Amino acid sequence: GEGEVPALIDKMHDRVKARAEALGGPVVLIGWSLGGYVAREVARDLPEHVAAVITMGSPVVGGPKYTSTAAIFRARNCDLDWIEQEVEKRFENPIRQPITAIFSKRDGVVGWRSSIDHFSPHVNHIEVNVSHIGMGLNAGVWRLVLNALEKGVGDKS
Repeated sequence: GEGEVPALIDKMHDRVKARAEALGGPVVLIGWSLGGYVAREVARDLPEHVAAVITMGSPVVGGPKYTSTAAIFRARNCDLDWIEQEVEKRFENPIRQPITAIFSKRDGVVGWRSSIDHFSPHVNHIEVNVSHIGMGLNAGVWRLVLNALEKGVGDKS
């Protein structure tokens, strides 16, 4: 089992396509934790519909293996090594859109090293000093999200 994440990604495909078509162009996806992982995968699959991605405390490598939820997935008989291998295969097709990846060494849920993207060519990693839950509540983090949106999201250098 893969924790039903592929089903979440498939659901988001339809929503993102519909929203991009309604707006007449690609959208920016913002995701926190697993939502950021899903946003990244949708961007990878639908580059024509996604202009950029902003993530907060989101795992890039390993799936749930490097998060505090690993024990929950194991209890549900999910094979974390298999998930990690499946996630790794996805990097054969790198995300080409700009990514702003906000992470914290104090996260407490997602291991910060698993939030570092060494595969996609246009990633701007931003370290903050907040907890995982704090990312969604911290005004400074949301200012970083706003700044990324205002600057066109990410660093294309």
